[in-house]
Amino acid sequence: MAVVSGGTTLIDNGALDAAVPTGSLTLLSTQTASASATISFTSGIDSTYDEYVFKFINIHPATNDVTFQVNFRDGGTDYDAVKTTTNFFAAHYENDSGTGFAYRTGNDVAQGTGVAQLAPASIGNGNDESVSGSMTLFNPSSTTFVKHFISVCNAYNASDLSNQEFCAGYCNVTTAIDGVQFSFSSGNIDSGVIKLYGVK
Repeated sequence: MAVVSGGTTLIDNGALDAAVPTGSLTLLSTQTASASATISFTSGIDSTYDEYVFKFINIHPATNDVTFQVNFRDGGTDYDAVKTTTNFFAAHYENDSGTGFAYRTGNDVAQGTGVAQLAPASIGNGNDESVSGSMTLFNPSSTTFVKHFISVCNAYNASDLSNQEFCAGYCNVTTAIDGVQFSFSSGNIDSGVIKLYGVK
């Protein structure tokens, strides 16, 4: 028996139509940091997928007390797409001495070209300290709509606490986003892996 929606066959004899989004991830590329000033994805972000997911795995800074950040390229050579963002966090100290939950007003970007802070958590550079998480970029090839992104990270703060960081925003451009660049606010990305997936 077939399932039909709007004149399109979605399922026929147990098979899902190839044009229907399934939510499955397709690995497009992997980059491993090694004292890298930045990690840039300059290919694979196109009209093939409507949604792209970046996975951050144990991103370790060379410098203590830094923030993890992103910027976007919109057809030129610079990572300076105009964007508006918002940021908030939840925190808990290792020794259970305190907690926190707050909107980070000072970390927002309002129609600016600077970096968006995905984890403005004073990330430590101790051997066991790093940041991990993910960022989703929606429909980057659209030439009609702004390009939304959402990120959730957990960072090991330099003051020995867990910071869960939430960042969201949009690139306020109607040109395609064709590059994404990650960095720390100071120093290199000492080690870590970033994977890029397309979402079917």
